[in-house]
Amino acid sequence: MTLSIPPGDFDAYIFDCDGTLIDSMPLHLHAWRAALEQHGFPPEQFTEKMHYDYAGMPGPAIVCRLNEGFGTALMPEAVEASKLAWFLAHHHKIKPVQAVVDIALAHAGRKPMAVASGSDAEIVVQGLQAIGILELFQTIITPVDVARGKPAPDMFLLAANRMGVAPERCLVFEDGLLGIQAAEAAGMASVFVPTVLAETEFIA
Repeated sequence: MTLSIPPGDFDAYIFDCDGTLIDSMPLHLHAWRAALEQHGFPPEQFTEKMHYDYAGMPGPAIVCRLNEGFGTALMPEAVEASKLAWFLAHHHKIKPVQAVVDIALAHAGRKPMAVASGSDAEIVVQGLQAIGILELFQTIITPVDVARGKPAPDMFLLAANRMGVAPERCLVFEDGLLGIQAAEAAGMASVFVPTVLAETEFIA
């Protein structure tokens, strides 16, 4: 993986989680499809492209988008709970995005670092624990901490505030377009982490 790092020195680093630090996006796709099927939504209609387009958006907001697009009446919190349960039952299958984790390890103890993710807080914490990097980060921001999720800048601005660093001195690592837009809205430079759009089979 080749990352394009902006020139200059930064005072703090902010990382998205899924697809950026953790190679978990295929597992999240399976979790979404399993949860949606439980609630009567045809799982094949939740496409891989849709999944990656929504990367960084809180789960309930994704369900609302599906309701708007397909004329359904899914309960956002109920679907999110089902998705969380399925994901946590299979999260031992995740692995690190090593190129990004190596960057975090290189700056550990030298620069403040945060995670800002649209995923449920339990998923984020357990995922970071599973790959052994939870202790690297001074703060973790998830949807419960802000009024607006990505592409709004709220998550990144709160992370900068908690670290005591001006937004323009932060560098964001993101795999989702919504996250890149959020970084731009926050006045932060960003690094796009490419994602391979490939289906992966996960067996319970």
